[in-house]
Amino acid sequence: MKSFFKYVLATITGTVIVFVVLFLILIGFITATVSSMGAKEEIYVPSSAVLYVSLDYNILERTSSNPWESMNLPGYEEMKSLGLNDILSRIAAAKGDDRIKGIFLNPTYVNTGMASLKEIRDALVDFKSSGKFIVAYSDVYTQKAYYLASVADEIYMNPEGSLEFKGLSASVMFMKEALDKLGIEMQVVKVGTYKSAVEPFILNEMSRANKEQMTAYLESIYSTFLENVSNGRQISTDTLRNIANNFLIRDADDAVHHKFIDGKCYKDEVFSKLKERLEVDEKKDVPAVSLLDYNKEGKTETKGDRVAVLYAYGDIVDGEGMEGNIGGDKLSRELRKLRRDDRVKAVVLRVNSPGGSALASDIIAREVELTKKVKPIMVSMGDYAASGGYYISTMADSIFAERETLTGSIGVFGLIPNLQGLLNNKLGIRVDEVKTGKFADLMTSVDRPLTEEEKAIIQAEVNRIYDTFTSKVAAGRNMEISAVDSIGQGRVWTGSQALERGLVDGIGNLDRAIRAAAAKAKLKDYRVMYYPTQKDPFATLFSTSKERIKIWMLDEELGEYRQHVEQLRTVLKSSGIQARIPYRIEIR
Repeated sequence: MKSFFKYVLATITGTVIVFVVLFLILIGFITATVSSMGAKEEIYVPSSAVLYVSLDYNILERTSSNPWESMNLPGYEEMKSLGLNDILSRIAAAKGDDRIKGIFLNPTYVNTGMASLKEIRDALVDFKSSGKFIVAYSDVYTQKAYYLASVADEIYMNPEGSLEFKGLSASVMFMKEALDKLGIEMQVVKVGTYKSAVEPFILNEMSRANKEQMTAYLESIYSTFLENVSNGRQISTDTLRNIANNFLIRDADDAVHHKFIDGKCYKDEVFSKLKERLEVDEKKDVPAVSLLDYNKEGKTETKGDRVAVLYAYGDIVDGEGMEGNIGGDKLSRELRKLRRDDRVKAVVLRVNSPGGSALASDIIAREVELTKKVKPIMVSMGDYAASGGYYISTMADSIFAERETLTGSIGVFGLIPNLQGLLNNKLGIRVDEVKTGKFADLMTSVDRPLTEEEKAIIQAEVNRIYDTFTSKVAAGRNMEISAVDSIGQGRVWTGSQALERGLVDGIGNLDRAIRAAAAKAKLKDYRVMYYPTQKDPFATLFSTSKERIKIWMLDEELGEYRQHVEQLRTVLKSSGIQARIPYRIEIR
């Protein structure tokens, strides 16, 4: 018995010691991390260096404050990310940094939308205006990578590498047959001929209307794509179309022949060219600093008049939301704070959203309208500002979009799954219930089909919300409701097409929206401040949510197919009436 107690005591003691040691290690780790995050150490930049730009990491709308993403953890290199805001500001800083003589652009897979891609390309064009050089090299140029590279003074590729130039495509995965096999029926109530967000769940192919709109906006984006490549390489757009249509570039020799690149060589040979430009000894390394590390930042001045940039990116959801989406209550609260802050003289709402909850969208739109009565508020659109994303934008003083922005999609829908076939026929599960009223389980019961009377009730609500949506657009854009309806019906437009139809006021990036806001507020000397204020790194360490961990795991297991699982999950989780763009549109 004495031996038993001795072993038990030893085990307890050992366990306690292990926990204490782990706790002390964790505290030390957190302290070191937070202290390094707070210090914002300036990365050493040699006196004659190139800025290394690869963009082979996740590109977010705004750089995350989560310190886990900046750590070199084994097996988690893919966590690295950088916000579009920092990519643009760092390229701009390098333009005026005497230590940076040029950019070495080394792109392959660029994970961002076409509008964000255009903003990065424009920043590179602006960098060149300083007289500094850009040299591009890659083993493999995807179309997005080549689109960026086309701005370079010289473009090179691996002799055995490849370059994609075949035109743009966008595809939709349809799930109806799979849902049928599972015994799941998706019951749809919607307004809008082109409101095709529900099509993947009820059809096996695109509707005629959906194919029509997708073809139109894809061609609009492609025209801008070709125009920019044409300007960069001095090749006519007709020639570029012919090369793409006939798939004439199949290897490095073809790329040289058609003047897409300036030569084929290996990376060491490109380094030699860079050393010549920099007048660096051949025996030494190319002096370089990565865009991920470069942070030529001065002290942020917080005094004086402010133009506030408020970020709104991700799905629009009811309540507070979480990181990566737009909570209706949270964003509304941020708008109220900015409206009441006397230091803030104008607001720019940066929207990058495919939409979501119609209710949350309306709540946010109301705060935008109230803000406009007190001070100027402009909208800057990113890759998406569609459906609910357009709803929250429409009451602003002015709206600016990129040519490639996908916007509009003025329409609403309700999607109610009927799991009766799955439960009864596949799983042998039956559901019985009692209720105090005829409609007590309306929109909550998923074990039976909707009755005709229930469908009529939901349709009336969808119609009412659509009427509210179009009325808000008409008021905000100074248009007739009938005119809004004619360009609404759920149809998606590019920024260029939206400008022609009066849905936006101009083509331009975030900087243009900031300048417009300052001009309307009659500001000459002002500071640009960014909101919401990001969380303290210490707090962020403990707020790495279960949701984020699941996303990492999905990325690891499913890769590019994760978006389809996320799409289905998002729709099934959505409650109430939705104002959402048709599925996740990825242009390749």
